Amino acid sequence: MEFTTEKTERYALLRLSETEFANTVPADFEGACRGLLREGFSRLIVDLATVQTVDDAGLMAIRKINRQCSNELGLLVLVTKNDELTDFLEDARITDLTILPTVEEAIDAVFMNELENDFGSGADDEYDGELDEGFEPER
Repeated sequence: MEFTTEKTERYALLRLSETEFANTVPADFEGACRGLLREGFSRLIVDLATVQTVDDAGLMAIRKINRQCSNELGLLVLVTKNDELTDFLEDARITDLTILPTVEEAIDAVFMNELENDFGSGADDEYDGELDEGFEPER
């Protein structure tokens, strides 16, 4: 699989240079993503600008990596402007898969995911029921 990787503090961006997400590409993709996850990157952006088709093995690899990112409270974002590919991926019904048309929007989604995780982790811990003590509803 031909691709480039850009790593930032918050995410890793993989830019594929393949027209088909088939044959050996899904296994190579899965290996590359697992390596990034081991390095601590749970937010992955995959630029599929050149990809025209995805086979069943490709769907399975995307499903696995998406689940692993979610388990790490991260996010997998696929980037494509190809409407047919987008429809195909959406029809696969991969839970919580994010597909966006531009890398810039994908980066925004990564930042939103990070904010949601930051707010979500603190909000539940702070409330311990103290506000309910002594509260009398109006009659």
